[in-house]
Amino acid sequence: MPRLKSLSVMSDVISDASLRLAGSFAPQKHFSRLGIAPVALLLAFICTLLLLGGCAGSDGQKDDTDIWSESKLYSEATDKLNDGDFAKCGKYFDKLEARFPFGPYSQQAQINAAYCYWKAQEQAQALVAIDRFIKLHQGSPTLDYAYYLKGLITFNDDLGWLGNFTGQDLSERDPKAAKEAFESFKTVVERFPDSKYAPDSLDRMRYIVNSLAEADVIVARFYYQRGAYLAAANRAQLVIRDYDRAPAVEEALYILTKSYEKLGMTQLSNDTARVFKLNFPDSQMLETGQRAQKERKWWQIWNK
Repeated sequence: MPRLKSLSVMSDVISDASLRLAGSFAPQKHFSRLGIAPVALLLAFICTLLLLGGCAGSDGQKDDTDIWSESKLYSEATDKLNDGDFAKCGKYFDKLEARFPFGPYSQQAQINAAYCYWKAQEQAQALVAIDRFIKLHQGSPTLDYAYYLKGLITFNDDLGWLGNFTGQDLSERDPKAAKEAFESFKTVVERFPDSKYAPDSLDRMRYIVNSLAEADVIVARFYYQRGAYLAAANRAQLVIRDYDRAPAVEEALYILTKSYEKLGMTQLSNDTARVFKLNFPDSQMLETGQRAQKERKWWQIWNK
């Protein structure tokens, strides 16, 4: 296959240049003594120029922050934070912590970077920043806030416009993040009971428990509606055992009662129905099959 025209021309130019370069050097034998051919030297020179050009950046622009002092970089990052430019302030605080790891602003830069990335909806970078802070600064006076912020980052309460439009709540999403958030809020409540973040952490823990219980009830309901009564009973029992104070227990007891009935376990069904009536005397669910009112969203009011 013939060479591309542009490559052929470039090869000829390099060959001509190498010949002229070889003729202009009187002491050619010095290169042969060193084992370096003139063509190889020219190619090495061209490669060096290309590498140096690449180091200047793909856009050919230098980062202005490279010449900023520590205080200047912190000031600019703080201004971006106050202006709501969270993506930019996260990068600035990251640069500050990387360039001045032992400076007076280093700790604050780490936690500020986590906050900025969280607000910019860059969860992965936010978690990296806050985990690094927690690992390096266990004695920090702001450690309670760090755990609280980690809980907020993993809480993932932003359902977006589609979630709000369809009425989706956190119980219908992957519970892994909710469990991780629960552990962070639990750390705040247990290790820092006097923290100003403890009351809100406790409320969020309560909501997460209710949400996880609701998620398991959704699964139990799915099994029951498809005739998998044993699987429905097992999942309903899990809700009653692990989340005994959650609002979803009402439906879990109902599903358990009906599942036992479908399985022909009359005595167990009657016993569960009595437990249901004892705990929810005003409920009409045994007759209607529907919960009277679903628990409120957390952003409307915390579930007490």
